[in-house]
Amino acid sequence: MNALTAAATHPAASRPKSSSGRIPGWLLAVAIALPSVCWSASSDRDFAEKPWIEIQAQLPPFPQTENLIPFFVSAASDNQFLIDGESLVVAADGVVRFTLVIVSPSGAQTISYEGIRCATGERRIYALGRSDKTWSKARNDEWTRIKESSLNRHHAELYSQYFCTVGVNIRDADDARRALRQGGHELTRQH
Repeated sequence: MNALTAAATHPAASRPKSSSGRIPGWLLAVAIALPSVCWSASSDRDFAEKPWIEIQAQLPPFPQTENLIPFFVSAASDNQFLIDGESLVVAADGVVRFTLVIVSPSGAQTISYEGIRCATGERRIYALGRSDKTWSKARNDEWTRIKESSLNRHHAELYSQYFCTVGVNIRDADDARRALRQGGHELTRQH
């Protein structure tokens, strides 16, 4: 067997050698870095944002007058705006759900069961109240962006002053009721 064949078949011959007989530093650095690179790539996938899934909204009992909490919207509106405190839910999906009652100066009422998603600044109407005190599923129940406008100013007010203050979700239904009774969330009153 010649020297070339012997070197190719001997296991020690295939290992890189340094002048000291140890593994070269660059090879050691690659061996150490490789697991962390692989961990980093997999951890990014592990912590990637999961798609949002809305939980099924459960319609509350029809609102009772003694549970209605008024909230201020604007001096430009003659309507009275109220939330049924018993219907308030801050769900695990990040949606604040509530029954909204709007009373016109003539006494006509519009009642709806709605949700506000703080993370995206959107609102949704789930159901509308009927005169026989039952719910009717809303025809257009898609999520829509909350806009500052005179027509739907109450949604913008609930979003910015009561339920989704400074980008923070309300903690729970008690926190939401407290914000309504105090005329705004404590974070908005501090600014």
